Amino acid sequence: ANGVTLDLVAAPSTAAAGQQTTAGSANIESGGLTDPLLAIDKGAKIAVLRVETQVAPYSLWAKASIKSIPELRGKLISIGGAKDITRIYLEHTLIPNGVKPGQYDMIFAGTTVARFAAISSGAVDATLLVPPSSFKAKGMGLTHLADVADYTHGLPFTGYATNIAWAEQHKPLLLGFLTAMAKGVDWFNDDAHRSEAIEILVKRSGLSPADVGATYDYYRQLKVFDHKGSIESAVVGNLIKAMQEMNDFDGPRDISRFITPDITGLASQVK
Repeated sequence: ANGVTLDLVAAPSTAAAGQQTTAGSANIESGGLTDPLLAIDKGAKIAVLRVETQVAPYSLWAKASIKSIPELRGKLISIGGAKDITRIYLEHTLIPNGVKPGQYDMIFAGTTVARFAAISSGAVDATLLVPPSSFKAKGMGLTHLADVADYTHGLPFTGYATNIAWAEQHKPLLLGFLTAMAKGVDWFNDDAHRSEAIEILVKRSGLSPADVGATYDYYRQLKVFDHKGSIESAVVGNLIKAMQEMNDFDGPRDISRFITPDITGLASQVK
């Protein structure tokens, strides 16, 4: 309806998607916002476009024998990657509960599907999962230790980034994409579309209607999706501060380095 036809290509991680976008083989990428920021710091000619999920829907799960976060000391925890946004979320959840970096071991698996397979097989002691996998974990009797959203206020989860050279030549198309995203968010947040939304994700994921229904309700409860998803300086600043604590950046931390105004600002034009 907005003149956009998508050619969707799957990548094993946000970092891999970023490599495709930087090289120009992909026009837009979707994934954790830390990866585009890291790529820009290293000189990648990409621009952050909009926030997709403004709240982290992750939850921390452990083997049934583990009943509390302090019991994770000395255990093996699976996250997305060494500099993945899941590491930021994990540390922000564990530290207030008295578990510090270095008191546990980490292993890296790029996606929730891979992490769910690891914990369900007993290969790891704990992991971060997003719905519907988190609801499936509950059904399996795994221990729910925490909801990441309770510890990560102001730290958005996923977003979109675009190749700058391509974006400069396709601003009307990008605006159409952003407008379509906004309309999709409005559609999702309309109670009248709950059943259809659940049906779509059941078909795409192969998971049970019960788990997907719980996912829909949880996302609505958290207000995960924002209409415009504009990249605010405060949003980028919060992420940069969290990443700085992990010594992730080579160059200056000035927010202006990570924003391309005439591209990032397109989100503000969405009605």
